[in-house]
Amino acid sequence: MAYADQQMSGNKVIAIIIVVLIHLAVGYVLITGLAYSAAQKVIERVTTVDIDEPPPPPPEDEPPPPPPEPDTAPPPPVAPPPPINVSTKPPQIKTQINIPPPAPPAVIVPPPAAPAPPPPPPPRFDPKPAEPRNNPGTWATANDYPSRALREGREGVTRFRVTVNADGRVDNCTIVSSSGHPDLDEATCKNVERRARFRPAKDGNGNNTTGSYTNSIRWVIPD
Repeated sequence: MAYADQQMSGNKVIAIIIVVLIHLAVGYVLITGLAYSAAQKVIERVTTVDIDEPPPPPPEDEPPPPPPEPDTAPPPPVAPPPPINVSTKPPQIKTQINIPPPAPPAVIVPPPAAPAPPPPPPPRFDPKPAEPRNNPGTWATANDYPSRALREGREGVTRFRVTVNADGRVDNCTIVSSSGHPDLDEATCKNVERRARFRPAKDGNGNNTTGSYTNSIRWVIPD
């Protein structure tokens, strides 16, 4: 312990002597009139002297400090990298042999039909067509035969239809089927309109109404 103190005191004395010499040199430079810049450079170079003093030896009675405990903490968990599928095998394609049946067609239910209108009330009377009031055989006679057709010996049957008004009179006559001879057809309607008389048609209420009548006249040359 005394030896270490003596060694430390000797090093301090040497350091003090060096510092004093440096200050004397600086003062000399200033006295001799050197440039301020040179003195500044010398001052910048002068630094404090660090004297490394050896650490004092440990006392003989104290045991050496224990070594630092090793770091036994477990390492942080590391997640493994995700597996990479590098398989070059193409995906398996499944084929369906049995074709499912088609879906049944949609059934469209029509809306309910509107109720039918009620039937009309039955007529109070049975309707009746127009009826001849005189003999149809007298409407055209041999005396009415057209003279030219008679000379040429032409015969035929003319079918006609007449419209009968509510008074029982013929309003008009229409040829339904021709005899093949215009003069015979014309003589048919001319004589029917002049001679025919009718009972008028009746409607469901029993009133006279317009009706129609159809018949035919056979034109035959008399013997």
